[in-house]
Amino acid sequence: MPNWGQVMFQDAASSVMFQLISFHDHALLVLTLVLTVVGYALLALMVNKHVNRYIMEAQTIETVWTILPALILLVLALPSLRILYITDEVSQPSITVKTIGHQWYWSYEYTDFMNVEMDSYMTPTSDLMPGDYRLLEVDNRMVVPMQLEIRMLITAADVIHSWTVPALGVKVDAVPGRLNQIGFTTTQPGIFYGQCSEICGANHSFMPIAVEAINTKSFMNWVSNFNQ
Repeated sequence: MPNWGQVMFQDAASSVMFQLISFHDHALLVLTLVLTVVGYALLALMVNKHVNRYIMEAQTIETVWTILPALILLVLALPSLRILYITDEVSQPSITVKTIGHQWYWSYEYTDFMNVEMDSYMTPTSDLMPGDYRLLEVDNRMVVPMQLEIRMLITAADVIHSWTVPALGVKVDAVPGRLNQIGFTTTQPGIFYGQCSEICGANHSFMPIAVEAINTKSFMNWVSNFNQ
């Protein structure tokens, strides 16, 4: 969860999100250096009245300021393409969870197990327990085992939704008639919150997502006791 007054990202709960945060810091450093050089050049032009006849036509500096931006773009593009490939790749998932977006709640189906499916509605403010988060708690959390790859199959039953959990680095549109896929692996136990990030109607802001990551033994106990 983010903290009050927090300006950076939430703490990463998956390896993909950790790499996304690292790439953000990398791009921010490059941007800071570029803005510093350009700002210094503009300031020097404004305060300097001298004219150097050897700089009026300089092939060397023209070559430098043509090649240097291309190298900077390359430094930004290569890590970006690598992370883009990682986010889209699903290698060997241990569990598949089908997620269906409705107006305005989520349905989860654990297709690897018999009769493990549920609807996840937002918990009304009047039913919140002490310490619960308003507009984020749900009656049935999506429970997954940590440190195992989870494959999400995401679709919608009515309008376009978006299944988004910032701490996991996951954001996938749920489109009616289309099945989108993404994989993630939680690196630590905890409860990670998200919300539908597609404007899907009047109660768009009231269909939160809660993912609970637990160890494998506790997850198998949860599955065994699900219908009891």
